[in-house]
Amino acid sequence: MLAGGAARRLGGADKPGLRVGGRALLDRVLTACAGARATVVVAEPRPTVRPVTWAREDPPGGGPLAALAAGLRHTTSEHVVVVSADLPFLGGPVVVRLLSALADGAADGVLLTDADGRDQPLVAAYRASALRRELAALARGHGGPAGLPLRRLTGALRLTRVPDAVASFDCDTWDDIATARARIREHGHVLDEWISAAKDELGIDLDVDTGVLLDLARDAAHSVARPAAPLTTFLVGYAVGRAQGGPEAVAEAARKAADLALRWAEEAAETRPDAAKPDAAGPADAEPTATKPADAGPDAAEPTATKPADAGPDAAESRPGPAPDAAPDPRPDA
Repeated sequence: MLAGGAARRLGGADKPGLRVGGRALLDRVLTACAGARATVVVAEPRPTVRPVTWAREDPPGGGPLAALAAGLRHTTSEHVVVVSADLPFLGGPVVVRLLSALADGAADGVLLTDADGRDQPLVAAYRASALRRELAALARGHGGPAGLPLRRLTGALRLTRVPDAVASFDCDTWDDIATARARIREHGHVLDEWISAAKDELGIDLDVDTGVLLDLARDAAHSVARPAAPLTTFLVGYAVGRAQGGPEAVAEAARKAADLALRWAEEAAETRPDAAKPDAAGPADAEPTATKPADAGPDAAEPTATKPADAGPDAAESRPGPAPDAAPDPRPDA
């Protein structure tokens, strides 16, 4: 991962440390590459979301080709992913797709192209042997890679191109940063972005079915009380953590809690004061009472009878009750 550029179009800002969705750009890319057996970051060391090996090009600031050469010295893998640290929308599935295409084909590398069809050689997977071959040729012809453009290397490789306007989007300007920050707050992205950021912040590396947890929260809020939703999901997580379980344990615990919420709702429906009783029919002339909807939770407010539209200002606003001379019903369940 190349993370040591000068960021001139950002006024020299610390680009890898700029936050998008509450996470540093560098950490976002590291999360996307979490499946790597080894991760080398070419830059000055800094705190990161997970451990990495640090390297530095010689001389520092020698350009992306020199940085690539420095990182390559720290790996023995035949297939390597080469990425920049300013890719806010790079995800793990894209990395896997690049590596799979490389393994299945005969090309020296597989890279993404952006929305305009341009090659993005810093969102790519390469055969390490091909990179070392061309780096050696450049060393013989130019004395080393420092100061040379990256295309001097990639131009000599056989490449497969994969269009992906989203994953290839990089942040070179403040407008790019603003675009990225706005995009992750769009309806289709914000929940996944928030969950990923929260997992990074909490040091959690666990992929679970968020739909299961959302269904649980809905059932708890609807069947018990609204504050039960976040508290119940917390308890599920705590129980799974105590048991050191994985995604299957989360799903099973959520199922148990959801079943409990449904049983709670059934009991509430059976014990409501206005629920009909099979052995007690009310008097034929009894006044009707307002009832809650059948799907309302136990904390739902009882509706009250209101004045007719033509009632005077001094009309009473209360529930209709029995007439003053009505005889009390002696039945215990009345």
